[in-house]
Amino acid sequence: MWSFRIIYWLHFNIMRNSLDMMRRERTLLVVLLLILLHHVSATKDHQQHRCPPSSCGYITNITYPFRLQDDPDNCGDERYELGCKNNVTVLYLHSAQYHVQAINYNNYTVRVVDPALQLHNCSSLPLRSLSRSNFSDTYTYRMGPYQAGLDSDQNWGSLSFEHIVFLNCNHSVRENGKYVESNECVKWDSKGYAYAVGGDLKAEDIEVGCYVKLVAPTSFSTFNKHSYAAIHSALAYGFEISWVNLACQNHCHKDLCSFNSFSQKLDCDPLYGALYINFVHFSC
Repeated sequence: MWSFRIIYWLHFNIMRNSLDMMRRERTLLVVLLLILLHHVSATKDHQQHRCPPSSCGYITNITYPFRLQDDPDNCGDERYELGCKNNVTVLYLHSAQYHVQAINYNNYTVRVVDPALQLHNCSSLPLRSLSRSNFSDTYTYRMGPYQAGLDSDQNWGSLSFEHIVFLNCNHSVRENGKYVESNECVKWDSKGYAYAVGGDLKAEDIEVGCYVKLVAPTSFSTFNKHSYAAIHSALAYGFEISWVNLACQNHCHKDLCSFNSFSQKLDCDPLYGALYINFVHFSC
């Protein structure tokens, strides 16, 4: 009887030690794979960062993650490929072209403008509507190369632009201070009244008989919202979009990441990364 118990005890401990060893081996394998993936990613990033800057027109410092179409394949990220047409830097967004006005590598933003807008022509308008709903960090969870804000955690308070809303009304709404007449420059309907609203327009602000015709973004946030000339100038200034998600992936990897607007740096939260590693460990 005792010999049987001893044999059972030995067998049980051998099995338990074997299972423990297998778990340790699998954990070690996962860790090694993560290190390898990080090394491969870091090597690729190093190669992409090593390329000399490109230029097109007055945009003279085109570097990672951006690239021009004629740059070597190992330079930049193909998702951030820019065009150079008639000496003008072009960014492709939602199957449309926008002219690049500036690239800020300190806060991970690029300012673009609709090519149809002309600063000294108040009747010129964007070719298409564009709003926060077109970006993955607001209403949807689609992953795209550009975000509407500088916070990778869907913080709408950090949006890089605000909206200008164009409306056509079948009656005059002069009593509403938010509505700025644009009839001298923009006329949607010969029988209607054309207005523009600087800033976001809430549902309760839409007057009866008024219909939204166009929504466009601007990052010139200090313009006079009671003057159509100022509203149009703000549109012609353009709007900023961000690549902060990519910057966070490169800088913080699996850690939770946010952009600190005061220090102009990315902040990593290693606790999130530790939770991720533990999840991988226990799910194995």
